Amino acid sequence: MDAQVLARWQFGITTVYHFFFVPVTIGLSFLVAIMQTVWVRTNNAEWLRLTKFFMKLFLINFAAGLVTGIVQEFQFGMNWSEYSRFVGDIFGAPLALEALIAFFLESTFIGLWIFGWGRLSKGLHLATIWLVAAGTVISALWILAANSWMQNPVGAVYRNGRAELTDFMALPTNPFFLGTASHVIAASFMTGGGLLCGVAGWWLIKSHHRPTSEAFEAADSKDVKTWRRATRLGAWVLIAASLATFGSGHWQGQIEAKYQPMKLAASEGLYETTSGAPFSIVAVFTSDGTKKVWSLDVPYVLSILAHNDPNATVYGIQDLRDVYLEKGYINPDGSVNELQKSFAQQLRALPVEPVPNVWVSFYSFRVMMGLGVLAFLIGLLVLVSTRGERVPRDTRLWRVALVGLPFLPLLGNSAGWILAEMGRQPWIVYGVLPTWTAASPGNSAGVVLATMVLYTLLYGVIAVVVLFLFNKTVKEGLPEVVTVEPSDDDSDAPVSFAY
Repeated sequence: MDAQVLARWQFGITTVYHFFFVPVTIGLSFLVAIMQTVWVRTNNAEWLRLTKFFMKLFLINFAAGLVTGIVQEFQFGMNWSEYSRFVGDIFGAPLALEALIAFFLESTFIGLWIFGWGRLSKGLHLATIWLVAAGTVISALWILAANSWMQNPVGAVYRNGRAELTDFMALPTNPFFLGTASHVIAASFMTGGGLLCGVAGWWLIKSHHRPTSEAFEAADSKDVKTWRRATRLGAWVLIAASLATFGSGHWQGQIEAKYQPMKLAASEGLYETTSGAPFSIVAVFTSDGTKKVWSLDVPYVLSILAHNDPNATVYGIQDLRDVYLEKGYINPDGSVNELQKSFAQQLRALPVEPVPNVWVSFYSFRVMMGLGVLAFLIGLLVLVSTRGERVPRDTRLWRVALVGLPFLPLLGNSAGWILAEMGRQPWIVYGVLPTWTAASPGNSAGVVLATMVLYTLLYGVIAVVVLFLFNKTVKEGLPEVVTVEPSDDDSDAPVSFAY
């Protein structure tokens, strides 16, 4: 392997690892804010206990996401200096705004939230967690704006040997950004709902069905009601977010059909341009991915997904490849954006194979969909099984389902991220800059390999610590909350809580 391939592996490993924490942070921050809001409005201590419990899980995840995310920006300079030089005028703007607005919003108010219990008024303290939650979304939006520009480089022109921004507002109005942002945010709420439902559901059946003689640390029978409320809240959020994720994913597929037809064709294993294109549930390809050997197809579904028309034409890999080799990069409708047009002459001198890895694109898409649908079905089953005063039976199957539930949307998110990035290949800036031209020219394979091994080992240690802390926190159960009444000589002192 050369340094460029190793640099891609390193960035892929660190990015996918970091992305484990992003959707949990977004989804769980809002759910904790909702639970604290209910407590403030109702003064029901059950919601305070839930807030305190899931607060710990949120903070563990937030800290891990913060640590793993720092490495990402280092790599732009270390391993991808040519990319940084080429797109710095554009890419730097959303990254700077993410740091100036979102990062400082999160870092400031999360401190006030953590240390403000009993020191700030209920309303003011509640505002801090809502600002933290807003910061997580703002952070994600600016990062997605930068990534969406790489997928569809709008508002820029090639000048002075690099891409230069000509229209800043093209970044937040980029069709790719609108589709991707809605899909990622919805999937983040799906992940948060799955975590809430899985953890609370596990405790619900354990609290309800434990033997009366067992001296269990955490849960009296009164906790069953609390855990049921949390379980059903998580299930409702999971179901609603799943529907939003499915809808936004459909929209994103239609955007890909217009701006990234090669990614769509690779993710569907479609080699020939077809009217009334089928959707392949499973398929087998040759080892090099250049030909489909066998597939199980559902007629017309791909045309519906891509164009809302069962008879619509969907372009295949071979025809798109032939068009590129003959005419250069061009969209199926004959359009190119300004940067793609102004860079076309330089691109002709670069040897580019425009087909991504079909195996990875095809199956990452199906893993993403399969895990998402499975999480949705479990959420429905939990909701039905807990209606009224019902509690699911404490069976091995239920425990496996509830323990695995938080991981389903989480891994589905990662599969979707892999599809988005691997399906974009061979472009680091779509239709403009090939990935192999963007690596730092002075790096040796040995140096990149050494840092990749170091980061992987470091991230492995962080994974062990995070899983240990998550497991320990979950097993502790709901914290005890004690109401401290104000003393006689200080009647204006607020009621405080300890746990």
